[in-house]
Amino acid sequence: MTPGRDHVPEHVVERWRGRSKDHCVVIPVINEGERIGRLLSRMSALGIAEIADIVIVDGGSTDGSLAPARLDAAQVAGLVRKTGPGKLSAQLLCAYAFALDQGYRGVVTIDGNNKDDPDAIPAFVQALKDGWDFVQASRYVKGGVAENTPWLRDLAIRLIHAPALSLASGFRWTDTTQGFRAYSRRLLEDPRMAIFRPQFRDYELLAYMNYRAPRLGFRCLELPTARRYPKDEKTPTKIKPFQGEIALLRTLALVCLGRFNPPRVS
Repeated sequence: MTPGRDHVPEHVVERWRGRSKDHCVVIPVINEGERIGRLLSRMSALGIAEIADIVIVDGGSTDGSLAPARLDAAQVAGLVRKTGPGKLSAQLLCAYAFALDQGYRGVVTIDGNNKDDPDAIPAFVQALKDGWDFVQASRYVKGGVAENTPWLRDLAIRLIHAPALSLASGFRWTDTTQGFRAYSRRLLEDPRMAIFRPQFRDYELLAYMNYRAPRLGFRCLELPTARRYPKDEKTPTKIKPFQGEIALLRTLALVCLGRFNPPRVS
C-alpha cells in the first residue's frame, strides 16, 4: 500500500491509455444517460483533451452511457469503476488514488450531469500551474452564473452551508456544495489532510476539503463558473429531497466541529 493511503475503495481500471498531460479532469458519474454524452461533447468542442487527460470514475452505471464508442469520440483516457461500497466520496477517492499513482500534478473534478460549463476547465488547470492548491467553482462570485437553481438549495448554500464553512475554515467561501473544483498533488498527498480514510464514503469529502485545506495554510481560490439546472427536466442530482439535504447539513455540522479531522500527525 502506498504510504499515506490507509484506505482506497475497491475499484477496477477498465480503460487506460496512459498519462499524456500533467493534469487530469476527473468526472464522477452513475447512470447519467445523455447528460454525460452532452458534457463530453462540450468538452470535445473546447479541446479539453489537449490540455488535460480525461478520466471518468463510474459508481456502477447500468444505462450503457459509457459505451466505448462514446469514450473514444471524446478522447477519454481512463475509465475507473468503483466496485466497493460508498457513494460520491468513495468514487472520488478511487479516482484521486489513481491520478496520484499515474503521476498527475493536479486534478480538476467536474460533475458528469452537465450542469457545469466546462469552459472554465482551462482556468482551473492554469490556476494549479500558478501554484494554487484548491480551486473552487462559484456561481456566486462576480462573473458566475446561477440559472434555475432550486430556491431551497440556493438559500441553504448562501445562508447556511457556505457561511458555516467560511467561519470554521477561516476562508471566505461562497459556493461550497459545488463538485466543480481542482486540487494540487501537494494537497491530495499531504498526511495532515489524510483524505484516504473510510470515513469518506458518501458526500463528506467535499465539505471536509473546504474546511481543512484553508486551516492548514493551503492556497485556496474561487473562480467564477456557470451552473445551470435544466428548466423543463427533472433536477439532475443523486441527493434525495429533504432526507438527503438533512444528511448534508448533519455532515456540515460534524465537519465544522472537526469530527472528520485525522488523528494528530507528529
